[in-house]
Amino acid sequence: MTTLYGIKNCDTMKKARSWLEEKGIAYRFHDYKVDGIDRAHLEAWIKARGWETVLNRAGTTFRKLSEPEKADLSADKAISLMLAQPSLIKRPVLERDGEITIGFKPEIYESLFAR
Repeated sequence: MTTLYGIKNCDTMKKARSWLEEKGIAYRFHDYKVDGIDRAHLEAWIKARGWETVLNRAGTTFRKLSEPEKADLSADKAISLMLAQPSLIKRPVLERDGEITIGFKPEIYESLFAR
């Protein structure tokens, strides 16, 4: 089963969803702004890709954090921030056959689904 995690109205999410639909790939969409996200998922994603990849530091939500919240970031602090504000999770996160892909690039999805 393929699961796509993200936020419904995000432009990058729309591109990823369109790509999957154009290729006829069945997937389940999990909107973590609506459905939430748990610590276990964040820990698994961080173990696979690193907190620096999972935490979206380029977005508005991160820029709006206070300086103390942005300071001394670690995996534990990043998890706490992302649990409190799921918009801080980089998107999309794609889980497929135990593999975790973060972000959307058509060429990466092509190679992932070519196997």
